[in-house]
Amino acid sequence: MANKNIHTKLYLDECSTMELEASLQNSPSVVILPLGSVEPHGPHLPLSTDRLLSVENALRATKALRGQSVNAWLAPALPYGVTEYAQGFCGAISLSQTLYEQILVEVSEQYLQAGFSLVCWINHHLEPQQIAAIQNASKYLNVEESIKVVAPSVISRRWGRALGAEFKSGACHAGEYEGSMVLFSNPSLVQRSLAEELPTLEISLSDAIRQGKSGFLDVGMNQAYTGSPSTASVEEGERLYQAHTHMVVTEILEILGLEG
Repeated sequence: MANKNIHTKLYLDECSTMELEASLQNSPSVVILPLGSVEPHGPHLPLSTDRLLSVENALRATKALRGQSVNAWLAPALPYGVTEYAQGFCGAISLSQTLYEQILVEVSEQYLQAGFSLVCWINHHLEPQQIAAIQNASKYLNVEESIKVVAPSVISRRWGRALGAEFKSGACHAGEYEGSMVLFSNPSLVQRSLAEELPTLEISLSDAIRQGKSGFLDVGMNQAYTGSPSTASVEEGERLYQAHTHMVVTEILEILGLEG
């Protein structure tokens, strides 16, 4: 079990090199890396939505792991991702899948070389190529039955059922699901008057992807959203963050052999 006398700082980049080095004498040490994107999320949510969700999720998980005597640290977020599916909208800024995989591998290798036992990627950007990049990078780093990185996935059967009806329907881009979480953690960035005027759009992105649709415009998401923006609530945002935090903390503790 880790040393209970863990540093009071949570953000890795707020430490000096000496402070971080001393902290890594506590074992196990986990660094949580939020992943994001610069992607359109309707007329009512910011381009940074995916990053905002990942950062709040990562912050909560870091605090919860500290409460379990795990030496957890919150890393600076990677703000860009693979955002090809939203092309055609202003602000859809994409890295290539190949480059993104390389970034994930190289950044994570640096944290591991620094002395961290485990790197956890938190991802709320469900672009197919982004997910593929995460899976490929994870396979590359986790070799010979030695788990060095973990990326808890909201699309897994284990966790998806806890995320509400809209999420399970696949019609959840900038709708109630994402809107509720931004409303809870970053309310000043939600244009609520616009959200309340938007009609529910029952277009399942997961179905569209399986059908081979090429992007938001091909799907019929002419305002870069689907789902129900008008029903987003602070209460649902808090519930969803609790579910996401439980997912991350549970998977990390299992890998570290500290579950239960």
